[in-house]
Amino acid sequence: MKEIMLGNEGVARGVFEAGATVVASYPGTPSTEITETIAKHNEIYSEWAPNEKVAMEVVIGASIAGARSFTAMKHVGLNVCADPLFTVSYTGINGGLVIAVADDPGMHSSQNEQDSRHYAMSAKIPMLEPSDSQEAKDFTKLAYELSEKYDVPFMLRLHTRVSHSRSLVDVGERTEVPLKEYKKDINKYVMMPGMARKRHVVVEERQAALQELAEQTELNYIEMNDTKIGIICSGICYQYAKEALPNASFLKLGMIYPLPAKKIAEFAKKVDKLYVIEELDPFIETFVKAQGIEVTGKDLFSVMGEYSVEMIAKAISGTNIETLDVKFEEELPPRPPVLCPGCPHRGLFYVLKKLKLTVTGDIGCYTLGALSPLDSIDACVCMGASIGMSLGMEKARGKDYARKLVAVIGDSTFIHSGITGLIDVVYNKGTSTVIILDNSITGMTGHQHNPSTGFTIKNEPTKQVDLVQLCKAIGVERVRVVDPFDVVETEKVIKEEVAADEPSVIIAQRPCALLKSVRYTGKVTVNQDKCTKCKMCMRIGCPAIAWKDGKIMIDHTQCNGCGLCLNVCKFGAMEKVGE
Repeated sequence: MKEIMLGNEGVARGVFEAGATVVASYPGTPSTEITETIAKHNEIYSEWAPNEKVAMEVVIGASIAGARSFTAMKHVGLNVCADPLFTVSYTGINGGLVIAVADDPGMHSSQNEQDSRHYAMSAKIPMLEPSDSQEAKDFTKLAYELSEKYDVPFMLRLHTRVSHSRSLVDVGERTEVPLKEYKKDINKYVMMPGMARKRHVVVEERQAALQELAEQTELNYIEMNDTKIGIICSGICYQYAKEALPNASFLKLGMIYPLPAKKIAEFAKKVDKLYVIEELDPFIETFVKAQGIEVTGKDLFSVMGEYSVEMIAKAISGTNIETLDVKFEEELPPRPPVLCPGCPHRGLFYVLKKLKLTVTGDIGCYTLGALSPLDSIDACVCMGASIGMSLGMEKARGKDYARKLVAVIGDSTFIHSGITGLIDVVYNKGTSTVIILDNSITGMTGHQHNPSTGFTIKNEPTKQVDLVQLCKAIGVERVRVVDPFDVVETEKVIKEEVAADEPSVIIAQRPCALLKSVRYTGKVTVNQDKCTKCKMCMRIGCPAIAWKDGKIMIDHTQCNGCGLCLNVCKFGAMEKVGE
């Protein structure tokens, strides 16, 4: 039977068919749908872990216990779990272990363009790279077999266009794989220096075996056509290059680490001109040049962003491929990303801008608070960084500066990696004010549960982390809860807390407007007789509010009746209708 699947769904199907029984991940675009899809299968235990490091540790434990296990993450999530990743390369596995990482060329939803192939090489863990949904499934299943054969985790590299594109997949049956016997073996699984030195020898011996696998595997294959042009590529670039240059010869790499030196040399001898086409870093190109082989790559192609069929055709053959030119009768206005209508974060950022505070930001929907007209966030680096950055700014500029400084962080992100930052503030006598934006869900990646929501990935009720009690247990004595739509109270509380000479936490608590449980009613209309045209309402940046023909207007196709603008307008010009 065939089904049309996302690449991510193909991976999930591969995990299912391979008989895996334990899956742990943290959501991160473009990888999220893998674990969401797996969670639909009751044969597999699946969870959203607090962060990628914990997820990795869970699946390592499951593997040692004898189960086939799996974890998925986006590229920056791989940074979070790098510590256990490098060491599991030394311990090896028991049950097969597959680690999927989705890179994001073009930064559609990421803060950098990291190339995860470097992790595979540095950690000495083999990596496969599919180019469509069928390969995503097949490579995942094969990775389990190879993982157990070579006693090593296998990494699966995806990227946005494979993860989020659909193609046909042959669907098979699940193979039930019994748990492998667990035997206590401290020389294999306890990485104290004495044991680790011996395991490093094993790793290097394994590398030689994996190198031979790279030469022999059918995942790396040559397609000979016109010998004038030879192209080495992998992943989505194979699809682009095949369409751009259908008559060229190809070395298609499905196993991206280790790379097959002999096969590359064999292919290079068969073609007149050799190219490497790969997005992001010159990973393959550098390897090929190190073998003394003449090759063209980044001389023609950028290390930044995504490639396209048109780009490849023009760079190599000089031909222009016609693209569909869609013209509209009228010019479309630019639509920069904005917080959704009814977003609970909007009221808070309105207040923060009004108070002219310095705001260290974090990763989440609320990062959009950096954009006009909210203009509230000063810096954003990575998950959980806002609290540590605020403490660093305070220590650099003095306690007086902390009176005009706050850190903002989402509830899921606080659980992910913000707790230790708050401990740092308390332990090292900081006076930072931290605002936890509690919207009752992990919003940025599409409404996944987390430990602060009280539900598991399968929507089962579970213990809910009490953020107030957690902050108090850390040592924060000043913990306040506010409704960010009550802008008057929110402003009052923020003023009080930034003035305090001790750490404080404000929990801005209102659910995401897109949750099914949120039921705003009615629409807002403008009473033009009361409107003074002060444009104060436009400062909240709601996409439903517009200035048109000299008047404030409400777009009822976007207004969801949240009522924030009623709290901002001081003249009562905003009125609810149809409740």
